[in-house]
Amino acid sequence: MWIAVIRLDLLIPGSRSLKDRRQAVRSLKERLRNRFDLACSEVGDTESWNRASLGLAAVANEKPLLQDIISDISRYAQNDPNVQVTGVQNDVFNYGEE
Repeated sequence: MWIAVIRLDLLIPGSRSLKDRRQAVRSLKERLRNRFDLACSEVGDTESWNRASLGLAAVANEKPLLQDIISDISRYAQNDPNVQVTGVQNDVFNYGEE
């Protein structure tokens, strides 16, 4: 079983309040969950009104599939008009037998 862990650091330039920020982050989280069938949670910068960090996790049988998913997630988030991706960190590892 292969596991991918991804962290997206985001800037929300149109945000004027925590409410605006939460709306932009919630929208992106829901779309990522629905499109890629993965776990997604806000993991940092929760009190900043213009920054956020999302943690994502996906599981698959093959490493190349996860690497493609990571690329797709990064591209999808970078095309979101409400946020700017300022950083992407990821790790793919094997759990159990190869």
